[in-house]
Amino acid sequence: MFVHLTSAANAQRIRRSGIRAVSQGQGGVRGVYCFPVLPSYTLTHQWLRELARSGNRGGLVAVHVRLDDEQHVLVGRYTDRRRDAQSTVVAAEAVRRIAALDDARGWEVFVPRAIRPREVHRIRTAPQVTGWRYWPDAHGVRPCTCSGCRVRGEYGSRRLRERLPHPLDGPPPPAEALLARVAAAGEPGDPLVLREALHWFGMRRRGPIARLTRLASHPDPGVREDLVWAVARWSSPGVADLLQALADDPCPDVREAVEAVREEGGSEAR
Repeated sequence: MFVHLTSAANAQRIRRSGIRAVSQGQGGVRGVYCFPVLPSYTLTHQWLRELARSGNRGGLVAVHVRLDDEQHVLVGRYTDRRRDAQSTVVAAEAVRRIAALDDARGWEVFVPRAIRPREVHRIRTAPQVTGWRYWPDAHGVRPCTCSGCRVRGEYGSRRLRERLPHPLDGPPPPAEALLARVAAAGEPGDPLVLREALHWFGMRRRGPIARLTRLASHPDPGVREDLVWAVARWSSPGVADLLQALADDPCPDVREAVEAVREEGGSEAR
């Protein structure tokens, strides 16, 4: 038995159709994240608080899933996923490995397919205060308030930023000032200067898409990837066309950034 945590808004659809394979595991495989049901309630639901930070309206629910013992899954810590170091084992072995650990915080199981309706055992509400936030040993560590780590609108975030200001915090410089930096970087442009300007552009709600489109062909893939993240939340016309062009970029990191931007907010958590 495994537990998958997802937005309460997905509960009716999951009862009817199962859990869609919308999450991405190592190697780009699509599937569903879950965790074994262990004797420790806190450990079983350890991902609750971290997932709740993403602003799931209506809270999260716990979906209990019964898998066949011989179902192949990926198992490992979430950090192993970044290095493609998670192991492929059967579901029974994944449970055995995690149950035998002295500290199973941060571990996960990835089912490389959708979960069928008949495999859904039950769906129930779960307390939203169980588990860790940020990473398993974050308690007592000074939090980072940079734009990449903080969650907009999170409870207490404004007081935290006032108490621990970060040098990369906003407000961003005016758009014309940033465009002047981009122009001064030359042609094709110093990657460090361009990436710094794109960082600040990413804090804006709108921006001059037409004047940044040329960066989509910059020889440095880091610039192209940062361009994706910079325009991701813009409401300016032309964002979709720019992302479509970058979706076929020769660099896999750029393509993955576009894919992540398109999926943001639409995944079913874990």
